[in-house]
Amino acid sequence: SDITDKYIAQKKIEESEERYLSMISNLPGFVYRCMNDKDWTMSFISDGCKGITGYAPEDFLNNTKLSYNDIIHPDFQQMCWDHIQECTAKREPFQHEFRIILPNGQSDHWVWEQGRGIFSESGQLLYLEGFTTDITQRKKAEEEIREKEVQYRNLANSGLALIWTSNTEKLCTFFNEPWLKYTGRTMEEEYGNGWTEGVHPDDYDHCLNTYVTAFDKREPFVMEYRMKHHSGEYRWILDMGTPNFNSNGEFVGFIGHCFDISERKHMEDDLIIAKERAEESDRLKSAFLANMSHEIRTPMNGILGFAEILKEPDLTGEEQQDYIEIIQNSGKRMLNIINDIIDISKIEAGLMKTEIMETNINEQINYMYTFFKPEVEAKGMKISFHTSLPSSEAIIKTDKEKLYAILTNLLKNAIKYSDEGSIDFGYILKSDNKRGELEFYVKDTGIGIPKERQEAIFERFIQADIEDKKARQGAGLGLTISKSYVEMLGGRIWVESEHSIGSTFYFTLPYNRILENVTELSAEQTLDKINRQEPAIKILIAEDDEVSGLLLKKALKMFGQSILNAQNGLEAVEICRSNPDIDLILMDIKMPIMNGYEATRVIRQFNKKVKIIAQTAYGLAGDQEIALAAGCNDYIAKPISKTDLLSIIHKYFKKNEVQR
Repeated sequence: SDITDKYIAQKKIEESEERYLSMISNLPGFVYRCMNDKDWTMSFISDGCKGITGYAPEDFLNNTKLSYNDIIHPDFQQMCWDHIQECTAKREPFQHEFRIILPNGQSDHWVWEQGRGIFSESGQLLYLEGFTTDITQRKKAEEEIREKEVQYRNLANSGLALIWTSNTEKLCTFFNEPWLKYTGRTMEEEYGNGWTEGVHPDDYDHCLNTYVTAFDKREPFVMEYRMKHHSGEYRWILDMGTPNFNSNGEFVGFIGHCFDISERKHMEDDLIIAKERAEESDRLKSAFLANMSHEIRTPMNGILGFAEILKEPDLTGEEQQDYIEIIQNSGKRMLNIINDIIDISKIEAGLMKTEIMETNINEQINYMYTFFKPEVEAKGMKISFHTSLPSSEAIIKTDKEKLYAILTNLLKNAIKYSDEGSIDFGYILKSDNKRGELEFYVKDTGIGIPKERQEAIFERFIQADIEDKKARQGAGLGLTISKSYVEMLGGRIWVESEHSIGSTFYFTLPYNRILENVTELSAEQTLDKINRQEPAIKILIAEDDEVSGLLLKKALKMFGQSILNAQNGLEAVEICRSNPDIDLILMDIKMPIMNGYEATRVIRQFNKKVKIIAQTAYGLAGDQEIALAAGCNDYIAKPISKTDLLSIIHKYFKKNEVQR
């Protein structure tokens, strides 16, 4: 029969199959048809199988050599089976990724597979068809990306920087662990604009404006603001951000990092304060130096000027006495300045000590009134005082000299800054259930003190009129010394004042009452007693300054015996060797060739009995201890008071007690 049509149809089918197989062979993978069993029994598999699995297609057909399931890595066999069964049951395509084992045993190759179940008209699953391709390189790339992501994340979390990222909508999408630890908030709480809840309210607008502007302009930014720390306090952070672009150059947001700069901000604040203090100190130093120059040169002008006038031959006796008194007063004024500077140095070095003794405060108040009354009345003013305790109850334990210094400083200021009116001073007893205290006061009707300067006046070198418009005398140390003395004695000091009306200075001292009174000799009584009991002793004056030596010689002329002189320590040692009968040595500490300490040590090697009194112009804390350690019996500071010197000598020598 004629089979032309059948032949032509068969030929077309063969050609179609060839084209189909050619197309399949050119795919980047292979196609298959298999039964739905765990062995994946293959009825067809394309040639691309060998390039991916390393096995020829015929090795799998009907499980000729091995089952397709055998090359699936054991970790994925069950997963693949379960997934296929789930999808075919729903008549849905399936796709999954899994590792395969190559003929050489290598098991790091990945394949991606997609397929579906083929069903009959009655709904019976006939077989599975699918396509498999090699994705090993993609999986390695993904793994490398994941590794880099882990590395970058670890790097971001390991440093001190607080790192964040945001998207194009100005919303933050990531914060590293240091940021979350710093704020004490979760990632969810910080996402988007949540992080702004931790920004200090005063910095909020500045922070957001900077952030938005940087987004709009797509340019880096640097800003500082305060962020709430997990401790609850606001701390300063430095925030630096920059535009972030992907590989195509597209803007995808910002990335930035922050650092806690609270310590730096504190340091900056401290530096500003230090700068202001340095400027203030420089200003005060200039004012102080100008004041010191004035305070020292003025009395020196009186001393040198009137000393020169005393040389004139036609002066009357009264004029001479007046000029001598001026020289003495000028010397006292300059000595007060020097003493103030030494005292403030001792106070700041912590070397000032208190000498607590029994003191009658009524007698001190009365003495201050008598002492300052002529000076106050000379200005046409009045002075008065008030004591609230009877004499028997006015004896307390305190440092008498420091109390005297405090009252003296306050009264001098009252007189200095008042040109009319009155000055009133004294004390009242104030007490509560715990303790009693004496509240002293000095009130004047002077220029007053502006409110903004009422605390500053207790600082060193500061006067209420800092610009010295009125050219008042004084170094600006009196109130500083007074404040230190009051605090050393357990009290406090303050001022109440109105500008151009007057001031009242108050200070308190503990009321440490002594029941019995103590009678003390005045300086004049002490000197008179010494004069009546003067012994005859032999004295060596070791002094390189001619004026100081002459002064000592005049002060000691009452002792009647010979007075020897040495110009340096070595000469003092030799004179002492040649005159073993010397009773007393007045040893200046600072001398050429050999100083007083060295000379004393040498003399003590061969003469233990001679009394040695150290004399020094330094007058600093510790000098007395050094002198005694060197072998001196006692110590006196220059300028030497005749009364103090004779009192010391009287302590060691009395009539009929001098031993040769």
